[in-house]
Amino acid sequence: MASRVCLVHYHEIGLKGKNRARFERILMDSCKAALAAFSVSCVTRISGHILITFSTKGEAERAMPLIAQVPGVARCSLAFHTNREPSEYCRAAIDALAEFGPFDTFKVAARRSNTDYELTSMDLNRQVGEALCLAYPEKKVQMREPDATVHVLVVQGSVYVYAKSMRGVGGLPQGSAGKVVTLLSSGIDSPVATWQLARRGAVVVPIHFSGRPQTADTSEYLCQDIIEQLAPAVQIGRMYVVPFGDCQREISLKTPSDLRVIMYRRVMYAVAERIAKIEGAKAIVTGESLGQVASQTLENIMAVNEIVDIPVFRPLIGSDKQEIIERAKQIGTYEISCQTAPDCCTLFMPRRPETHAKLDAVHEAWNMFDHETMIDYLVEHVEYVDFTAPVYKRPRVMRERHDELAPRFVRPKADAPEDLATE
Repeated sequence: MASRVCLVHYHEIGLKGKNRARFERILMDSCKAALAAFSVSCVTRISGHILITFSTKGEAERAMPLIAQVPGVARCSLAFHTNREPSEYCRAAIDALAEFGPFDTFKVAARRSNTDYELTSMDLNRQVGEALCLAYPEKKVQMREPDATVHVLVVQGSVYVYAKSMRGVGGLPQGSAGKVVTLLSSGIDSPVATWQLARRGAVVVPIHFSGRPQTADTSEYLCQDIIEQLAPAVQIGRMYVVPFGDCQREISLKTPSDLRVIMYRRVMYAVAERIAKIEGAKAIVTGESLGQVASQTLENIMAVNEIVDIPVFRPLIGSDKQEIIERAKQIGTYEISCQTAPDCCTLFMPRRPETHAKLDAVHEAWNMFDHETMIDYLVEHVEYVDFTAPVYKRPRVMRERHDELAPRFVRPKADAPEDLATE
């Protein structure tokens, strides 16, 4: 009797040569992590595919859309697993075509992974095709661009038959390309940038700069909701929260108003680089798009970039807003990002920000406040949220002080440094 399984297809991983086995193992681990809430029986590799079996009936159908969201998955197919008995796999082919949906034309694409089965691929095509023609006499066989294709894969003593597939997100499995820290806000752009790097195989560690205590902490919870939305396909273990409001106020009082945003971002990048070093991350990721706002002109990007020594990745740099919105809708973060929440991006904003900053003016403004003390203060007061359980099941985690991660993270001082004090 046929059982239901999921077959995971990949494209880019197949080109990895001698490293291919490593990427396949990481993809298998990613699938296991994403399916933690399902009764997964086995995740294994068969003939250029990843095979996922389940111990509970009906779970393959429910798991298929989730598997398609896992980075590294090019396509996920819902297949029938049968023995090498013609009656079984022909019956499975009829059922597979029935669940495909409306169609007028079809074809059979059979393949053997080895020659220990007496029927060739052409024999299988004819055999299964005859069964389908008898079952669907009103439908037409069409070899080029048919509406439906029934795939028959004979491998390792079994036959896998499927017609229903779902396109995956592609890319590389998360964890195959190192670790990055990403500047995550509750806006539209940065969640997309975070997802883009996860899709290219990076482990992403979000850092959220909150306007607290000058604003409410709403944006922090929206960022948690964004991480919940990306999970479980995108695995995020920890989000750092940096209360930035008082420091922004200090900068706004001591520096020219038109350069405030650049000063804010230089401090943010410096703090992010410190956290990146502790996390072992090799780059900073932002959601900037060239020319979208005042801080994202070439001159201003250069003025901010010089403050850090590690690379800064901007995966959205050539995208327009409409493209970013479409991607945000695709990954499910758009509705969350549309919710109004005050954060550091809108706090103490100048009326006329500089769009073409001169480095001499930037350096002069940078020296108008004790930036080193401010950066040390922010790093010492960083907070975090740990996502230790599957995010879609866990209760909301309260923020915790970052005391035990490393010796340099100490308990917050009773009072801020004199130059950071507020009224």
